[in-house]
Amino acid sequence: MVTERFYRSLFISDLHLGTRASQAEMLLDFLKHTEAETIYLVGDIFDFWRIRRGTCWPQSHNDVVQKLLRKVRKGTRIVYIPGNHDEGVRDYAGMHFGGIEIERQAIHTTADGRRFIVMHGDEYDVVVRYARWLAFLGDQGYEIALRSNRPLNFIRRRVGLGYWSLSDYLKRRVKTAVNFIGEFEKNLAEEARRQNADGVICGHIHHAANRLIGGIRYINTGDWVESCTAAGETPAGDIELIRWLDIVGAREGDNEIAKLPLKVA
Repeated sequence: MVTERFYRSLFISDLHLGTRASQAEMLLDFLKHTEAETIYLVGDIFDFWRIRRGTCWPQSHNDVVQKLLRKVRKGTRIVYIPGNHDEGVRDYAGMHFGGIEIERQAIHTTADGRRFIVMHGDEYDVVVRYARWLAFLGDQGYEIALRSNRPLNFIRRRVGLGYWSLSDYLKRRVKTAVNFIGEFEKNLAEEARRQNADGVICGHIHHAANRLIGGIRYINTGDWVESCTAAGETPAGDIELIRWLDIVGAREGDNEIAKLPLKVA
């Protein structure tokens, strides 16, 4: 008997397929053990910025694409909202590819009637909008920090310590980065208010969150480079953050996949 987590809707962003940092195998595990009526791919699914500098496309990345296409064939609705790393796909907004809908942004209505704007969020990143050269430079710096994680954590494992992320530490500790995240979140909440929505679901900054900002529900799906997080809407309409690394750890420890809601297949 296989148990699956069932959601009315799933929101996944920042897979960065085409890079070595992408946690494609962990994502495949997530897709294997979750089902949803609708899946929103909230941008940066492919990383064309880095693919241009040299292709990295292991079998697991192809398997992710094939897994999503199989879900479409089985009846799952998939909406792809491109981000800044896969912005070329925005030219195809309004079209379908393999049954996957391409949109610039979407309005999602939850089971309890709340309206959420679904967008990647780079439109409200002042660096991406007004200084693209700085965005490219920052992207390379982030890649260097991610690469540094591997040798650092190899040493930590040898001395019995747990996983630690240099890139996440820098993002949380550097004052300008903290201020940037706060400003980004406020701008997205204001856009939701301007469109008379109850909340916004986005990605882009690789910083998972689910909180109220001035009465607006702000949800960031995180990423599948480090945190391996997503957002899921339960059948009742509640939206929760899913931290798949924690669920995998619980599954390995308790031989269970996760908490409720569960579906038996």
